[in-house]
Amino acid sequence: MVSEPAQQSSQTVTQRGIDFLLEEVAQRRLNGNANEARSAAMERQHGRGKLSARERLDILFDAGSFTEIDPFVKHRGAGFGLENNRPEGDAVVVGHGTVDGRTVFAYAQDFTLYGGSVSEAAAEKIAKIQDLSMKVGAPIVAINDGGGARIQEGVTSLRGYGEIFLRNTLSSGLVPQIAVCAGPAAGGGVYSPAIMDFIFMVQGTGQMYITGPDVIRAVS
Repeated sequence: MVSEPAQQSSQTVTQRGIDFLLEEVAQRRLNGNANEARSAAMERQHGRGKLSARERLDILFDAGSFTEIDPFVKHRGAGFGLENNRPEGDAVVVGHGTVDGRTVFAYAQDFTLYGGSVSEAAAEKIAKIQDLSMKVGAPIVAINDGGGARIQEGVTSLRGYGEIFLRNTLSSGLVPQIAVCAGPAAGGGVYSPAIMDFIFMVQGTGQMYITGPDVIRAVS
């Protein structure tokens, strides 16, 4: 049998390790938001009257309850300069927390990174949080603010949307699905909120369309 002092020592070491990792996560997140390009993108986002993905999640969840999942995932795209810009977390923040004490899962697209476009990696993050929502039987909130599939990745990003749509269908009647269009839900990104249970549009910034006005004008 392990003695009580030995158990306490082990718990202390474990807690120190957890604290160290949490500090590292916080520092890496801070460093990721501190570069000049990211700061400029955040200013543009606020200039449009929009909040960032993390600011929206902070408002949604009870204070201190949000736990982020896969914060260090990077996209795997190559070509068109993608290989030179692989930000941690890619263009979506996913996780879970509580809303008025009830467990809720959520994802928020980050328009400050690649215009919130969905890469293969971002789609995997969204599909993962959808799976967890179904497994736990808890509601999921999708905060949309993105330009659709990341076209530089070609069919791999489009395949990712197929995985998201499949889970929308599987979740139907099982868990409440709530869509918030806080910015554009464009291209392939418009279908997911369209088949969820509730859709909320933010006045002045929320949009839903398959093809944007610029493209329509160009081909008309």
